[in-house]
Amino acid sequence: MAEIINLNRARKAKKRTDDKARADANRAAFGRTKAEKQAADKERARIERTVDGAKLDES
Repeated sequence: MAEIINLNRARKAKKRTDDKARADANRAAFGRTKAEKQAADKERARIERTVDGAKLDES
């Protein structure tokens, strides 16, 4: 026989887990200090320069 569940409890539990996942994503995206953001930007720019410098000419 199937287990009886309370749909309101299930709906609220799903909403809580979704909200926690969204909060974790926001913490990762927006929870950095200004220095951390600048360091990440500098690292990304350095990698782009390295890749662009290693490209071969098409001619």
